[in-house]
Amino acid sequence: MKKDNMKQQYRVNGQIRVREVRIVGDGIESQVVSTGRALQMAEAQGVDLVEISPNAEPPVCRLIDYSKFIYQQKKKQKEMKAKQVKVEVKEIRFGPQTDEHDYNFKLKHARGFLEEGDKVKAYVFFKGRSILFKEQGEVLLLRFANDLEEWGKVEQMPVLEGKRMFLFLAPKKQPAKKAETIDDDDDDIEEPVPVKAQPKQKERKEYTGPKVEGEDFDD
Repeated sequence: MKKDNMKQQYRVNGQIRVREVRIVGDGIESQVVSTGRALQMAEAQGVDLVEISPNAEPPVCRLIDYSKFIYQQKKKQKEMKAKQVKVEVKEIRFGPQTDEHDYNFKLKHARGFLEEGDKVKAYVFFKGRSILFKEQGEVLLLRFANDLEEWGKVEQMPVLEGKRMFLFLAPKKQPAKKAETIDDDDDDIEEPVPVKAQPKQKERKEYTGPKVEGEDFDD
């Protein structure tokens, strides 16, 4: 039967034997209490006391259902693992006197590897007396790095090891593609802002009664 290693990483409830702990949890203010008090709080809430940071002073414990906690931890690990990108190293081999056609062919492949996020190890293999052309091989590798400058950065300049001269390139992060902008003439038309209706003023009535001296009814 396969052991659950994650469950062995955390102490829970009675396994926690320190004198006091700092408790945290949903809707709980972080506070330092005795372990006995923390266990009582967990029992009152119907959850477990789980030690999440044993090396802290005092250790940090969380009030949470233990099965739910383990599920959350496994889910986090799975998500982190999915985000990890596996980088492969692709090899490109040259001779010290590689012709132009072969060079361009390998340049195209190297560009594809870098665009896919892989590293490139390019090397010139010197066979027999061709080691005399090591300077020519270095020039070729430097040209190779320069032609791929847009897609890769040099991790290691050309270095001779035995009969091989190596150059290492790492992929550059490609800029995220911009979202396409759709031109719509209707977007330039501003929606009318509703005007608040003004209260209707009462029509002024003319006074037709007898006029009293000293009073002005035209105001």
